[in-house]
Amino acid sequence: MKKILVTGAGGAPALNFIKSLRMAPEPFHLIGVDCDVYTLARAQTDERHLGLRASEEEYIPVLNDIIAASGAELLFAQPDPEISVISENRHRINAATYLPAKETVAMCQDKYRTYEAWRNAGLKVPETLLVVSPEDLRAAFDAFPHVWLRPVIGAAGRGALHTESLDEARMWLDFTGGWGRYTAAAYLSPGSVTWQSLWQHGELVVAQGRKRLYWEFADRAPSGVTGITGAAVTVSDPVVDEIALCAVTAVDGSPHGVFSVDLTYDDKGVPNPTEINIARFFTTHLFFSSAGLNMPYMLVKLAFGEEPPPVAKKVNPLPAGLLWIRGMDMEPVLTDLETVEQYRHGLADRLRGRDLAESVRRD
Repeated sequence: MKKILVTGAGGAPALNFIKSLRMAPEPFHLIGVDCDVYTLARAQTDERHLGLRASEEEYIPVLNDIIAASGAELLFAQPDPEISVISENRHRINAATYLPAKETVAMCQDKYRTYEAWRNAGLKVPETLLVVSPEDLRAAFDAFPHVWLRPVIGAAGRGALHTESLDEARMWLDFTGGWGRYTAAAYLSPGSVTWQSLWQHGELVVAQGRKRLYWEFADRAPSGVTGITGAAVTVSDPVVDEIALCAVTAVDGSPHGVFSVDLTYDDKGVPNPTEINIARFFTTHLFFSSAGLNMPYMLVKLAFGEEPPPVAKKVNPLPAGLLWIRGMDMEPVLTDLETVEQYRHGLADRLRGRDLAESVRRD
């Protein structure tokens, strides 16, 4: 039985990776590691081990101790800080990994470097400035009226702000200590799409598009972006596919591993790449696994030098219109857009019936 160590094991992204492997046609012995003792208790693994934060000096030695004690053969990390440290120290890890090149990981975890690579490759991207000084911030507001502030490094919309106010932006950067660590970009729209892909030494193994319908708890974040998808739907859009492919190959000529591309629609409806979540699956990848596209299982098979399960086609093998609805403290629901539309039609029919009954009563 293959033994796989998963870091950040109590967090939602890793839990969905673990659940996906539990759905696979073969059993796995899963070893969970987390740096938070309370979060660790949530890990749905066969073993649980408390580890260190990626920023701590003994992080790699402790990880290797757990690998030795558990017999783990493959290491998979979901949290960005751990991916960064593991990537840079992969030669010290006493287990297999399935990671993109070091330089690719470093570039994709730096949003400004990624932006520069895409701009230089001729991709349509929102104009972006690195904000080091108040003069840089004023230049951003002079260039575009709606400004999107976000940290150069980080995920899930943490610390981001959409504003039309120069004073508000300045106060936000003062408050967060963000000078030199934030970019200011032209705000495009709330519409976004994600393209999750798996690669093997330069060859695309599979990719699937997914559009986010809304952010859960959007009213609780200054930017309206929480990083918590409330509902998402599968899409098959050749334009998204082409742009996402170009976004991946612009940062790595021979992609290997997981590349999850985030794209935002501009006012002309063109998807602009804004970020690649590198070496990890997006949080809701259990959506695809539940629908029949188990990308974590495919990754594991590739990492062990085995053939992954076949797919009907490499790009968007899932039918468009599948819907994934999730929230806090509830099991997610896999349904489709047609079912949701039936709910709307039912209400519309009921309201029309009430209008007709009211009209009869008036007559």
